[in-house]
Amino acid sequence: MKVIMSGNEGIARGAYEAGVTVASAYPGTPSTEILENFAKNKEVYAEWAPNEKVALEVASGASIGGARSLTTMKHVGLNVAADPFFTMAYEGINGGFVVVTADDPGMHSSQNEQDNRYYAPHAKVALVEPSDSQECIDYMKEAYEISEKYDTVVLFRSTTRISHSKSVVELKERKNVGVKKYEKNVKKYVMIPAHSKQKHYEVEEKLEKLRQYSNSTFLNRIEMGDTKIGIITSGISYQYAREVFGDNASYLKIGFSYPLPDEKIKEFASKVEKLYIIEENDPYIETAVKAMGIKCTGKEVIPICDELNPDIIRKAILGEENKGEYETDIKAPSRPPVLCPGCPHRGIFYAVSKYKDVIATGDIGCYTLGMVAPLNVTDTVICMGASISAGLGMEKANQVAQRTDKKVFAFIGDSTFFHSGVTGLINSVYNNVPIVTCILDNRITAMTGHQENPGTGKTLQNKPAPIIDVEKIAIAVGVKKDNIRVVDPYNLAETEKAVKDAHDSSDPFVIITKQPCALKKDVVKARSGIKCVIDTEKCVKCKACLKTGCPALQYRDGVVSIDHNMCNGCGICMQVCKVNAITKVGE
Repeated sequence: MKVIMSGNEGIARGAYEAGVTVASAYPGTPSTEILENFAKNKEVYAEWAPNEKVALEVASGASIGGARSLTTMKHVGLNVAADPFFTMAYEGINGGFVVVTADDPGMHSSQNEQDNRYYAPHAKVALVEPSDSQECIDYMKEAYEISEKYDTVVLFRSTTRISHSKSVVELKERKNVGVKKYEKNVKKYVMIPAHSKQKHYEVEEKLEKLRQYSNSTFLNRIEMGDTKIGIITSGISYQYAREVFGDNASYLKIGFSYPLPDEKIKEFASKVEKLYIIEENDPYIETAVKAMGIKCTGKEVIPICDELNPDIIRKAILGEENKGEYETDIKAPSRPPVLCPGCPHRGIFYAVSKYKDVIATGDIGCYTLGMVAPLNVTDTVICMGASISAGLGMEKANQVAQRTDKKVFAFIGDSTFFHSGVTGLINSVYNNVPIVTCILDNRITAMTGHQENPGTGKTLQNKPAPIIDVEKIAIAVGVKKDNIRVVDPYNLAETEKAVKDAHDSSDPFVIITKQPCALKKDVVKARSGIKCVIDTEKCVKCKACLKTGCPALQYRDGVVSIDHNMCNGCGICMQVCKVNAITKVGE
């Protein structure tokens, strides 16, 4: 049967057809939809883990136990999971084990543009790269064969454009591989130094076998056309190069990219007059080709930053500009990111914004947008879970510099707190650092598309689960109950009182805001018809309500108004208005 699938759907389907039975992941764009789609299959177990390290460890245990297993994450997630990833490269597998890294060239939803192909030679594991949705299926199935044949973890690299683009695929039946027998083997699975020293020799032997495989596999193929131009490429760059050159060039398409097919590269290079390496981001292939002594052109003309596209390649190699076939007179309006209308994070940020002595360390999630005007609260964002730890460091720097006029607030979401924030809170309590930790509990993992987490009461496969209570965790790690405030961020008076108490405290302090994301389906349904309205006769145009940063509020032609299509009646603007010109209707 043929259907249209995105790359992420293809990866999920490939894992299903390969007989994978256990999968664990943490959501992160552009990888999220892989597990969401895989979890729909009744024959499998799929879960959201608290973070990528836990997810990779779960999949590792399943693999050692004999099951074909899968873990998926965005590129920065592999940084979190690197510790077990590197060790599993030494241990090897029992059931096939594939780690999906979804890279994000262009940083559409990421804090950096790292090229995770380098993880393969660094960890010494096999690397596979598909170029379209059909290859996501086919290459995923081959990845499990590679994993089990060569006793290795396989890193499967996608990118945003592959993950989210759709193309026609052919579906096949699931392979029933079952679960292999587990046999205790401490020399293989217990990595004490004496064992890991021997395993390193075995890993190097595997890599030599994988190099030989790389030169013979169908994943690496030569496509001969005009020999004046030869192109070595991989991933989505292959599709771009094909669009630009068609049969006016020859191609070495690399789908198995570590170890690289050295013999095939040399063979291909000998058949073409001018050799180009076309790849997004870092010169991963190019560096290896040049190390072989082969003359080629790559990053001298191909940009190292951002995504590639056919126009960039056409201009870089052929010197031709876009002919304008796709130009239009209509231009999309600029839409800078902003907290949604009715976002429960707005209340706490508005309350904190009144304090000009606050340094606010932020984190990864919707609440990163506390940095945006007019709130202008957030000072730093580093990585998942870093806000509390960075806040502690900021406070220590303030103490050393004797900056007594500054107060540190750390902002983190519920899912991110479970991911890697709790250790930062433990650190602040253990070292008695008087920062304020604001845990913004909107009952969901919102920014990546409303995935469940340990605080939502449901699993990925929609089964009931215990709700992990954030307040109880704070108490359990040593925060004094008198130094914890649980507030409704829609209640400004309550929120402002909590912020003042926290600001004035000389102990580690925690504020927990509890209000579900305004975009959750049940919330949208419950608040349907509830709106805020402005009495233009009472409005004095002081614009105080605009300082909340709600995009439903508008000021045009000297009139303040509320877009009722956007407003959900959260009431924050109504509480800010000093002349009672705003009221709520529909309750």
